[in-house]
Amino acid sequence: MDEPRIASLERKTNETDIKVSINIDDKFDQKININTGIGFLDHMLHALAKHSGWSLDVTCKGDLHIDDHHSAEDTGIALGMAFKKALGTPRGIKRFGSAFCPLDEALARSVVDISGRPFADINLDLKREMIGTLSTEMIPHVLESFAGAAGITLHVDVLKGKNDHHKAESAFKSVAVALREACTRTGTNDVPSTKGVL
Repeated sequence: MDEPRIASLERKTNETDIKVSINIDDKFDQKININTGIGFLDHMLHALAKHSGWSLDVTCKGDLHIDDHHSAEDTGIALGMAFKKALGTPRGIKRFGSAFCPLDEALARSVVDISGRPFADINLDLKREMIGTLSTEMIPHVLESFAGAAGITLHVDVLKGKNDHHKAESAFKSVAVALREACTRTGTNDVPSTKGVL
């Protein structure tokens, strides 16, 4: 049986103090604990972990007396770093993943390439300024920060929807399902690239 892909890390700056533990291969015994100090971000990261099949523990103590920016951005970065560390050398995985996920009237599509090339194109079409205490401008930025630190290519598009909560949540769920597919082991030790390296 393959060893579980796990990682823990701490990332501390003058603005945030973040601890992340992740197990990519824990879909049958998931333990999820998210506490960033931003309720809606916690909700999105919980959905990401749940539908990716991860066990995930994230705590962030940040300068929320200023605003939500540093905590949200740095949590995305730390999570991406932990994911990359847990995945290790990307051998014997599908590499590509895609998913459509609805939430009532909203529908989102995500496409992932575990490529070693950080790039994100995130289009959520959010209209409100805030969802709870999270600025809507930070929602795509969290995904961009995650993709950059993880070294993956990530395309996310909300194809339709009216409720911003639904649009954001369908986006995170579709990212989760796409990541789950891309990380699926193929039973080989092959690097999934014509270059021989990712």
